[in-house]
Amino acid sequence: MSTSASESSRAGAPRTADPRPPRPPGPSRNGPASTSTGGTAPRRITEWDALRGFALCGILLVNVPQITSMLHGSESGASHLISTGLGMLVEQHFYPIFAFLFGLSFSLFLEGAQQRARRPRLMLARRLLVLGLIGAAHHVLQPGEALLPYAIFGLLVLLPASWLPNRVLLPASALVAIAGFAAVSGGMFSIPGLFLLGLACARTGIARTIDRRPGQLAAVLAVAVLLSVPAVWAQLVYPPDGPLATRIAAAAGVLGAVAYASAFLLLIRTRIGRPVAALVEPLGRMALTNYLTATLLVVAAAGPLGLRESTDWSTALVLALIVLAVQAGFSHWWLGTFRYGPAEWALRSATWWRLVPLRRAPA
Repeated sequence: MSTSASESSRAGAPRTADPRPPRPPGPSRNGPASTSTGGTAPRRITEWDALRGFALCGILLVNVPQITSMLHGSESGASHLISTGLGMLVEQHFYPIFAFLFGLSFSLFLEGAQQRARRPRLMLARRLLVLGLIGAAHHVLQPGEALLPYAIFGLLVLLPASWLPNRVLLPASALVAIAGFAAVSGGMFSIPGLFLLGLACARTGIARTIDRRPGQLAAVLAVAVLLSVPAVWAQLVYPPDGPLATRIAAAAGVLGAVAYASAFLLLIRTRIGRPVAALVEPLGRMALTNYLTATLLVVAAAGPLGLRESTDWSTALVLALIVLAVQAGFSHWWLGTFRYGPAEWALRSATWWRLVPLRRAPA
């Protein structure tokens, strides 16, 4: 997973060479956000924080059985239904959202760093290196973790791509993403394309205007659902050991991810969806902290619950929901006092090579 390297705010005042008119003073609809150097950013894009938190929920549902090496194929009753449901509706459906958001956050962070540092890409390289070190340590407890490959592909793909003009970045991101799923059947090698799509989304201004695009989101949702239904059906009827099984699963996963993300972004615009956004947004703002601590909690609980190499998927699901509930409550409490999660603060401090302010200023 940002992982979180989760940065959804742009810091600093607009450049004087920017032809756009300056924003009016005062907080925006989503409220002010603190920068890593102690200033105030004009707007934090809370929609992406909420989407990141939503994706984190789905990722944990997959990570619990992965961390505990649970067994497939001999389940019965409720455990069989849960295992099948996770395989069809959750696995490979949430990591594309997380990877896309990593690329988007990379661009937003670079945008702010360019206005605060003489060598902004050096800041990003340092950030990715620190993230890789965290991922290497995390890999000991969770061999399938995402931070280390995110850091590697960030250095190899995202950093060089940040120099590309939009007229090159847009077609390149689409081609790399298609190749990642069509040629190599998703998995780790789909990360570069998803990173580039997120980068292109931010660079073209879509990221900052997502709240003004309900019609486009509805169109994307309709197309994604239309294509997802036959993909899921093919996944159900095609032999799991067939030569095209992995490609069908990858296609169903990425189409499902698009459908989930667009539906969620539309949902949180409604009266029903706003409480959902308020619940998961703190999870997304502290995505790195929650991603790491979830592994620690699952490892600690796996032995007493007897989950290791078991088929007790019901208990695994309950454990995931309890962990998410605890993290949601903790994140909401923590962000009421502090600007960043503990891991996010450490990553920021390492990026800027100084201790950035953590505690919120009194109102």
